[in-house]
Amino acid sequence: MQDNELKQLEKIRIAKVSKEAKAKALSAAMDAFDEENSAIAKNNQKNPQGFSDSFRPIDNIKQNIWSTIMKKQLIVGTALAGVMAVLIAPAVLKQTTPFDTEKSDKQEITQSKDITQQGVDAQGMGQIVDNIKVGKADSMSDKSTDDEYYENDIASNESIDMVESGIIPQQAPQAAAIAPSNNNFQKRSAYDAKVTAELAIAPYHTAPTIPHPGDAPGFVEPQNNDKFSNPDQNPVKKVSQEPVSTISVDVDTASYSYVRRTLNSGRTVHKGSVRVEEMINYFDYKYPYPETSTTPFRPTMSIYPTPWNEETKLLHIGIKGYDIVSDAKPRSNLVFLIDVSGSMNSPDKLPLLKNAFRMMVNNLDDNDVVSIVTYAGYVGTALEPTPVSQKEKIFAALENLNSGGSTAGAQGIQQAYSLAERNFDKEGVNRIILATDGDFNVGMRSDEDLKKLIEDKRKSGVFLSILGFGQGNYNDALMQTLAQNGNGNAAYIDNLNEAQKVLVEEASSTLFPIAKDVKIQIEFNPSLVSEYRLIGYETRILQREDFNNDKVDAGDIGSGHTVTAIYEITPKGSKAQMIDDLRYQKPAKVEASADSDISEDNANEYAFLKMRYKLPNQDSSTLVQIPVTKDMEFQSIDNTSTEVRFATAVAAFGQKIRNETFIGSLTYDDIINLATGSTGEDKFGRRSEFINLVRLAKSLNN
Repeated sequence: MQDNELKQLEKIRIAKVSKEAKAKALSAAMDAFDEENSAIAKNNQKNPQGFSDSFRPIDNIKQNIWSTIMKKQLIVGTALAGVMAVLIAPAVLKQTTPFDTEKSDKQEITQSKDITQQGVDAQGMGQIVDNIKVGKADSMSDKSTDDEYYENDIASNESIDMVESGIIPQQAPQAAAIAPSNNNFQKRSAYDAKVTAELAIAPYHTAPTIPHPGDAPGFVEPQNNDKFSNPDQNPVKKVSQEPVSTISVDVDTASYSYVRRTLNSGRTVHKGSVRVEEMINYFDYKYPYPETSTTPFRPTMSIYPTPWNEETKLLHIGIKGYDIVSDAKPRSNLVFLIDVSGSMNSPDKLPLLKNAFRMMVNNLDDNDVVSIVTYAGYVGTALEPTPVSQKEKIFAALENLNSGGSTAGAQGIQQAYSLAERNFDKEGVNRIILATDGDFNVGMRSDEDLKKLIEDKRKSGVFLSILGFGQGNYNDALMQTLAQNGNGNAAYIDNLNEAQKVLVEEASSTLFPIAKDVKIQIEFNPSLVSEYRLIGYETRILQREDFNNDKVDAGDIGSGHTVTAIYEITPKGSKAQMIDDLRYQKPAKVEASADSDISEDNANEYAFLKMRYKLPNQDSSTLVQIPVTKDMEFQSIDNTSTEVRFATAVAAFGQKIRNETFIGSLTYDDIINLATGSTGEDKFGRRSEFINLVRLAKSLNN
């Protein structure tokens, strides 16, 4: 049925019930039936024996009963067919998906015919449909008088009475209207696959518009069972009570990619999926490089007014890692540990994973070595150590991967470490790259057991990096545990652009570590700072005593990597002070650390920064110390660098979508304005994409 035909249906006049027309219709139908029945009786029966009268008691009863029923059945069945055709047409059309309109028209007529088959034959039904298409209300006559229109309307009311009384099943029309065909479901599946594939290659600057899956007939949107740890935000701390903050650096970026995909899908962001430090560190910042590899990174610090609180300031710490030149890159011994379980059977999982690894292999050197270990219900070696010069062999092994079975991830990790250790290169980079949706359901009894396994294996000198894929059963909490305890980093791959960023553009920082177990400790000066709050890093907090303990694991920094940490500080005497002084106890005097070379005249220092790191092949750490002075302070955020302003905008956005209370009345527009003026060169358009995400979050929240 076409749109113009539906518009004609809307113009059909709704008639009022007329008793005269009803009587006339019933009388005509009964006479026609009696005439036909009388002719049949004359041909097949003789007069009843023993009676000359036309009446026979039993025969009279039969005829009265069945005559009444059959007379009404013919009229009601005919009218019901017309009513159903009109009622079902819009319902079926509404349920029809955009790619199946033509077939749904045919299906609609066929199903309507099946429902009313007992009341009207095929020829009669065809006449009804034809008459409806041309806008006629009377489906069984060529006449068009008002009386005939009323007759049809009366019959429609009669059919409604029969439905309400239970003679005709009430649910039949509804079932036929919404029941999708097998072909419809097949097209739905093909359509979903096409949409997901398009999402996988969506450009950075585009937020793809995806038809909501609930619009398809019979389609049930899958339940989101993604798992996240959800630690509380860092509290405000009083300098007089806790003057020291110690953290492990973080170079993971998974949170930003996951949040981006969630927003682009038009869904609400899960609070646990937002780790503000990963949102900030997703972007590359042009902090000053260290001059030599002997000092692998250089910190840069700034103090400036807080955009969301005029009574506080932000302390911005930026670290830029030394960038290894191409000729000096060590040989790589890589093991691709690939999840091929049944949960990976999705276009945004295993197929995307294969393409991502192909891109990575194409950018490795010929003397690098690649192995492939797979795990599902069992563990297997899909590719023994193979030089990258034999790319076709590596690509063939990737292409042959198929998903199915449970997820014996723990055994897969053990096998991957075994293979990496067997091909260990003392002078090179030895790394396992685990690609999974995080659904480990066979093997270790708990995540803690798996964590212990990773902690033991990292002593072998083999690093572990994590690539997350997909949604629905994505176990972000476990993947963070594996990355943080495996001397590696975690990224989330939601499209090929992200694979290009992580595995090609940032391959050096992903593969080649320049420092491991990097820790930051900052001591605030109580004479200038009353309170402080660390933005993000909730899962990277260390104890004060962990800073000098070289046995305590911390984050690693790769070649050319940047790390940013931001503290919100409350100056002494500020109205923004949140923690009152004690009435009966005087604040304890904060003594400077014995190992710091702070002079007694420290009135110019906001804080004192200390950093510890180990070179990749060393077990002892090196200490770096830098005071944070008033010389690093800016009176306005507008006077800071574009890198500082943009990082601040991202920090604000991360807190905003987490619904944190500390950012006060800061709006999405404020964040957009701050980011718009600090995009800088933006070679790949990622900062512009961020601004679009903020706009999208604003629209979704409104």
